[in-house]
Amino acid sequence: MNETLMLAGVAGLLLGGIFFGGLWWTVREGVTSRRPALLFTASFVLRTSIVLVGIYLVGRESGPQKWQPLLLCLLGFIVARFIVTWLTRNTAEARHAP
Repeated sequence: MNETLMLAGVAGLLLGGIFFGGLWWTVREGVTSRRPALLFTASFVLRTSIVLVGIYLVGRESGPQKWQPLLLCLLGFIVARFIVTWLTRNTAEARHAP
């Protein structure tokens, strides 16, 4: 059971990294894009689909009546948000904002 919990946490970190890293990339590229609405919409659909499939797979593997892996997956997802924010806070694109 401990291995399942650890893998669920790692999966949450990976899913969060994909989601929030993709969001950062989308915002950075959307500023200069010729079709920003298409870029933002496609990115949102792709990022959300990947996360939903990943969470579904974690829940399916953990079995019924076992909520701990899903909770750790969510915790990993939230931790990934802070990691991506920390890693991208000192980029040159972010320095121009007041």
